[in-house]
Amino acid sequence: LPGTVGTVVLIWVYGDSLHLKVTVAVFVALFWLICAAALRENIVFPLRTVSNLLAALREGDFSFRARGSHRDDALTEVMTQVNHMADTLRDQRSSALEATALLRKVMAEIDVAIFAFDATENLRLINRAGEKLLNQPAERVMGLTASELALSDLLVGDGASSVRKTFPGGSGVWNIRRGEFREHGAPHWLLVISDLTRVLRQEELLAWQRLVRVLGHEINNSLTPVKSISESLAQMLTHDPLPEDWREDASRGLEIISARSAALNRFTGAYARLARHPAPVLQALNVSEWVQRNAVLETRLPVIIEPGELITIPGDPDQLDQLLINLIRNAADATPPNGGKITVTWKSKPDLLELSVVDEGSGIANPANLFIPFFTTKPHGSGIGLVLSRQIAEAHGGSLTLTNRSDRGGSIAILILPRR
Repeated sequence: LPGTVGTVVLIWVYGDSLHLKVTVAVFVALFWLICAAALRENIVFPLRTVSNLLAALREGDFSFRARGSHRDDALTEVMTQVNHMADTLRDQRSSALEATALLRKVMAEIDVAIFAFDATENLRLINRAGEKLLNQPAERVMGLTASELALSDLLVGDGASSVRKTFPGGSGVWNIRRGEFREHGAPHWLLVISDLTRVLRQEELLAWQRLVRVLGHEINNSLTPVKSISESLAQMLTHDPLPEDWREDASRGLEIISARSAALNRFTGAYARLARHPAPVLQALNVSEWVQRNAVLETRLPVIIEPGELITIPGDPDQLDQLLINLIRNAADATPPNGGKITVTWKSKPDLLELSVVDEGSGIANPANLFIPFFTTKPHGSGIGLVLSRQIAEAHGGSLTLTNRSDRGGSIAILILPRR
């Protein structure tokens, strides 16, 4: 436009003929109008189209498309890339909506109460289980603070914990998990509350069922022969005259009754010991001395001690003696006489002691039954030695595992105990 105006002014001032001035001015004006229209069609209109498309994308409307020409120029490439970006954003939004819908469905159906609080501890999200726990619909509690919902004490602390608490929708033992996340740059807190009471009741029921099954099996094993022999003796006493060998039969029957009664008494006593095992009384325990004084008690097989580091751990000497004696005795029972040896060794790990008892027997046939009370493969075994040993280890904050050796025959018992 400035060039057109300048040309017309120069021709009008310095031109000789009025006809020439008018003709040139009209020609220049028409040429400017044509160029302006071409620029509008090829540059201004496409740029406005791209601008409108970007505005639609910003508003979340991905249905618009830029209409590009078939020319191979930079503006056409820009319009093509904007269309591709719109397709990508549409697919991503569709995937995000589907994922969000799935997440909301899972949160609604999951039997765990979920709460989300913003930086000012106002409730921003709650699922169906949370509504049931608070005994109020989401419309009434959204926006309330954690203090108003009596949940502020559960937001304190890190990680997971278990508490006994009463909520409007129920009471019992609850597992509390806390987490932090950020939304729009602001910190938010996630609170997850799950009911442990039902799980504990199920585990308690299973424990009672196992207990009744074991007790019933052992008691029936003892009472069945007692009942049979008692009926036989009672039947024998009805004979008149009595058989000549009735004294021998009565004496033998009473011996069997006495033996089965004694076995049943030992069984119930063992169960009582298993149920009321006392808490350990901790004191400083030298590992080397502890191993040596218990290894010499086994006389059937040689017990080789491979000394480790000089370590002192906190422990109950009486209980740990019982544990180690059980491990060495089991290793000796599993090893054929004059057919091998037992090796005891230990090593130090960060804050832990790892003690190993290795035998050269035939290995463990069924590891799944090792720690089942009163399960034993020994002719005269009680089936509580390993169970008591694991109880002692866990009471000290450690663990006990038994596995088959991978390098050769035999098994290895690994005892882990804390060093402090």
